[in-house]
Amino acid sequence: MKILITGGAGFIGSNLAHLLIGRGHSVLNIDKLTYAGNLSSLAAIENHPNYRFAQADICDAAAMKALFAEFKPDGVMHLAAESHVDRSIDGPGEFIQTNITGTYVLLDAALTYWQNLPEASDEGGLIADSQANHSSAIAHPSSPTKSGFRFLHVSTDEVYGSLGETGLFTETTPYDPHSPYSASKASSDHLVRAWGDTFGLPILITNCSNNYGPYQFPEKLIPVVILKALAGEPIPVYGAGENIRDWLYVEDHAEALLTVLETGKAGETYNVGGNNEMKNIDLIKLLCTILDELVPPGSQPSLISHHSSIKSYRDLITFVKDRPGHDLRYAIDASKIKNDLGWEPKQDPQSGFKKTVQWYLDHKDWTQNILSGDYQLGRQGVID
Repeated sequence: MKILITGGAGFIGSNLAHLLIGRGHSVLNIDKLTYAGNLSSLAAIENHPNYRFAQADICDAAAMKALFAEFKPDGVMHLAAESHVDRSIDGPGEFIQTNITGTYVLLDAALTYWQNLPEASDEGGLIADSQANHSSAIAHPSSPTKSGFRFLHVSTDEVYGSLGETGLFTETTPYDPHSPYSASKASSDHLVRAWGDTFGLPILITNCSNNYGPYQFPEKLIPVVILKALAGEPIPVYGAGENIRDWLYVEDHAEALLTVLETGKAGETYNVGGNNEMKNIDLIKLLCTILDELVPPGSQPSLISHHSSIKSYRDLITFVKDRPGHDLRYAIDASKIKNDLGWEPKQDPQSGFKKTVQWYLDHKDWTQNILSGDYQLGRQGVID
């Protein structure tokens, strides 16, 4: 397929682009290259004949319509978003602009493009009806057709709000966002559904749990813990570390997104989770244990400094003031995507987190390039 990705220089998007190119698809990657966009994450595929990059803002209506008309995609995978809760507390406006207005602009461009596609015919190839047969991937003719096109909007489980000690988010859980970030994503979800219901655009939505893995910008919990530990600096834990998240390995998520695009039923929502609930404090302790095993404190002076007084990276754990409006627990019921589409995560807690720690150890140049700029692992989103 010819797939247009937005936000493909970001964390999830870059992993997805690698997967799509590896599977033989053609990719147009549209990214504004904000602070979280990193073309070095795409170095391995940047010269591939099936890969193209366009630096553009999804809020630029003329640019979006021109790129649709030129590339003629079979499908869209919309990942471009401001996504860090702490940053949404400091500056909500960027989240409103990108996540809501940007999604509207992209939907408008996609709708115009889709409405002008030809209807399907038997000439040029077969289009499998994925709505009737979920086991069959879409086989497209050389030119896109109206019935073969789909628009996949990638969202978050944070739109559902916070759970108590029991229960799981399902695709029918009422929306209850608590941060500017989650509110902006909830708004974008509603827009996508409206374009499906009102205009007939063949949309799909996924709501995922917390991602982790290679190429994650070091402002999120897991890379912060790893990099703070290796630098011998205090590892910050919000509140008492009792908040619970379901952790999804990013490469598993990329597989889920491709599965939904290929075989999901138009108009449907699919929750994507890692079956991997952990308290933040337990996750941080696990990461410290993995680091203790792979790079014991003080064992590599060229990499690690200031560890003469600690026996374990756990000694660096420091409790700090909690995030305002911090949701207690997220947990995904991913049974629908498993039962309907046959997807489930491959990584378990031990394998996924160990792979992630090792990746950051093996890619010090990638992280140091980011940390040489304005961002220095400092906390954001603090309200006194």
